[in-house]
Amino acid sequence: MSRFVDRVVIHAAAGDGGHGCASVHREKFKPLGGPDGGNGGKGGDVVLVVDSQVHTLLDFHFRPHASAGSGKAGAGANRDGANGADLELRVPDGTVVMTEDGEVVADLVGEGTRLIAARGGRGGLGNASLASKARKAPGFALLGEPGESRDLVLELKSVADVGLLGFPSAGKSSLISVLSAAKPKIADYPFTTLVPNLGVITAGATVFTMADVPGLIPGASEGKGLGLDFLRHIERCAVLVHVVDCATYEDNRDPLSDIDALETELAQYTPSLSKDLAERPRVVVLNKIDVPEARDLAEIVRADVEARGLPVFEISTATREGLRELTFALARVVEEYRASRPVQESTRIVLRPTAVDDQGFTVVEDPEEEGGFIVRGERPLRWIKQTDFSNDEAVGYLGDRLARLGVEDVLIKMGAVPGAQVTIGDLVFDWEPSTPAGIAAATLTGRGTDARLEPSNRVGAGERLAAKKARRLPGSYGDWVEAAEEDV
Repeated sequence: MSRFVDRVVIHAAAGDGGHGCASVHREKFKPLGGPDGGNGGKGGDVVLVVDSQVHTLLDFHFRPHASAGSGKAGAGANRDGANGADLELRVPDGTVVMTEDGEVVADLVGEGTRLIAARGGRGGLGNASLASKARKAPGFALLGEPGESRDLVLELKSVADVGLLGFPSAGKSSLISVLSAAKPKIADYPFTTLVPNLGVITAGATVFTMADVPGLIPGASEGKGLGLDFLRHIERCAVLVHVVDCATYEDNRDPLSDIDALETELAQYTPSLSKDLAERPRVVVLNKIDVPEARDLAEIVRADVEARGLPVFEISTATREGLRELTFALARVVEEYRASRPVQESTRIVLRPTAVDDQGFTVVEDPEEEGGFIVRGERPLRWIKQTDFSNDEAVGYLGDRLARLGVEDVLIKMGAVPGAQVTIGDLVFDWEPSTPAGIAAATLTGRGTDARLEPSNRVGAGERLAAKKARRLPGSYGDWVEAAEEDV
């Protein structure tokens, strides 16, 4: 038996970036071949793509986990790793993407609309790309950035022009079946329709779609019956049609009370949408007039319904009486609604330059650690993830990057003292003022080492502060140490 699923939770995991390679070119009679480590490949993205051939979220119900390919690691001889393959997930037109907290991420409407649900990690740079005048042969490479992982809620809201509302067995499915090629299940018992049905209807030059909602009953907005779970499918409709059963045998029901009950459930469905839905055009269809008693009742209540300002049509899906007039009337309302809507502009690229005073990071005091600080910002967080902390030279390079970014200067201005706890992402360390950025390369003793991390070459925190205060920026680490000692 086929199933209709219109709400699922997916776990999207993008691919990790490939690690960079730390390699030195080796060739006979060429002892100084230089670094030749290639870059790692970018991780694949998880992308949601609207496909008109997909009509349900059933696939994600059975396979909620989606993972893209990871990038390959770089190699020697300047060989870059391959990029990870993107994973494209086909979703129905009208899918709304939300976070687990209910925040709307995107509303996917229109064939081919794309959304990157999770971004792949950047590939790490190889040592060939990290070489500079100050660091001619880096003995390290950057790690690949982990891919983004997100839990997202997908909710399908059918893109239909006409929405049919009514009590169980009012004839909604029969109406769609005679106006379109749709073949919904039809039977003589309540709640035959368990899922929304969608049909395409042609009226002259106008083509529009029609959807029905499983039977509504009083209390549906509180969870009774089935209609509450599918009311979201009428949110995009241009016109709402009340299908009223004039041949019902229930003593406590009549066409006017049925209409009032349906309007009450619409108003209570979603408070944020009730005003918008209340402004949608309404049409009342008095159904089953092929039954003599139903025809008499329809003629009696017609004037009362029209007094409410609602168009009324008397029809019979069994004999197809009144269907032509109804079809063309709905087409006119749909055309008027479409004409009143703003024209969708083509996608434009908006460039928002970074503010002049934007440093790219922020430093705040740690509320849980007295005298501690937290560094936030996209670049510092990414650099932490790309650093191999088992390699002293890589750690020194991270310190240089943070110093060039201005993190150390901000910490000093905020009153950070040597030994203060600093947190950047998952990294927690005791901060000590470092040397001016970029001078460590002059004193590297070997690949993968950094003179600043050697115990015998470290300078006291007080000496470093004194040197910074005196604004001494000599060209080598040794000279800087001597200058610090003179200041002290």
